[in-house]
Amino acid sequence: MIGPTTQPHDIHYTVYMTRPLPPVPKGLTLFVLAFMSLTTLAALNQGNNEFLFYSVTLLLIIYILVEIHRKIRFTNTALWLLTIWGFLHMIGGTIPVSPEFVPGDGSAVLYSFRLRPDLPRYDQIIHAFGFFSATVACWEIVKSSLNAKQGLALSIIAVLMGMGLGALNEVLEFIATRFTDTNVGGYVNTGWDLVSNTIGTVSAGIWCLNRQPHPHPNAIPAVPKKDPPKTP
Repeated sequence: MIGPTTQPHDIHYTVYMTRPLPPVPKGLTLFVLAFMSLTTLAALNQGNNEFLFYSVTLLLIIYILVEIHRKIRFTNTALWLLTIWGFLHMIGGTIPVSPEFVPGDGSAVLYSFRLRPDLPRYDQIIHAFGFFSATVACWEIVKSSLNAKQGLALSIIAVLMGMGLGALNEVLEFIATRFTDTNVGGYVNTGWDLVSNTIGTVSAGIWCLNRQPHPHPNAIPAVPKKDPPKTP
């Protein structure tokens, strides 16, 4: 007696593929590599533990942004804004300045620079610019992820996200003060940072509200659908 034969079964393999990274301007990539290398070496040479901490933090942020870019495809505008912010941040703590331009007991570095007593410090300008950039990126993330319509609601969401990131930045600065000597400053400095962040985020929200629609530079063009052949 012959028993039931075993039929061969199809073997299915699930292949997990990583979505390819969309194009990034070559000049931007080289610029990031250059300023991260130079400012990290400067921080090492100066024994600047605060900015060694920020170097590691910024590398983590860059990784996160790359993964987000892989999914939503930032515009070149957003990519360059974020890159310039990173550059201005890293040189802020590693380039020395004359003590005559440093009010109070701040460290003699670019972040403490104030040209005149009635003008904002470099730190406050970079906070405003930085969270302008972050809000533009948030606007693109929400618009792309949710296919959201450009308008007031989208701008308000982006502004709130930018302000949240600004608050997170203050938490990171506080963490840095727990591990090493820093140039972060006290309560008044934190207050001015938050004011600067708000100016930057609201300005970005207004700018995005009036941002002209334009084709995404990294978008993959749609393939037109062909009508099926008619049967006789």
